[in-house]
Parts: sequence; C-alpha cells; structure tokens
Amino acid sequence: MATVNVYEQYFEAQGTFNGVKRKAALVMLVSDSEAGQIRYTAAVNFFPHRDDEDYAVSYDAYFEKVLYEGKGRRSKKKEQAFLESFRETIDAVAAGAGGKVKWDKPLRDARRG
Repeated sequence: MATVNVYEQYFEAQGTFNGVKRKAALVMLVSDSEAGQIRYTAAVNFFPHRDDEDYAVSYDAYFEKVLYEGKGRRSKKKEQAFLESFRETIDAVAAGAGGKVKWDKPLRDARRG
C-alpha cells in the first residue's frame, strides 16, 4: 500500500482528549492506494505541544473522515477539489470530536506530497 500525505500542516488548536489538554493539531489530506484502489481521507491529530519544540504527535486523539474510496489512482483534479473544502471538512471532524483547529495560527509551513 502506498500512503502519501498529499497535504499536511501544523496549527495551534484546542481540545482535551483522554484528560490531556491539546494545544496543536496536525491536519492532513491522505491518499492510500493499492492494487488499483484509491482512498482519500481528511485527518486531524491533536497533540499537547507543551513548548515551541514539542511536536511529539500522539495518536490517541486522531480523527478522520473518508472522502473517497473506489477504483482508480491518485488524481490531481480530485486532490484539488478535496483541498478546496478541506478546512470545512476538518472543522466538522474536529468539532465532532470536541476540538478546534486555529487556522489563522499556523505553527509550520504546509507540506505537499
């Protein structure tokens, strides 16, 4: 299986999960492909971010939504469409889990794969 983070970026965030206050989130558009099948997911992972150097991402506050699953391969056109509504999708996923991403406070530049 080939897994690629099409887009990822760290932002300030808020939420408490498993009794631990989270101050940051890693948001991702992920592509998984294998044997002619493709799946895209939008994911958010909240982590403590206790200081400016703390990017230790814990996976106990990871939430995702499958955007597409079917036959095919990576598509720049589909990826662009998913990215156009990415913030709204992540906002819904985060709110459903009890968290919030602060889009106006990025911690690092975006990376694309």
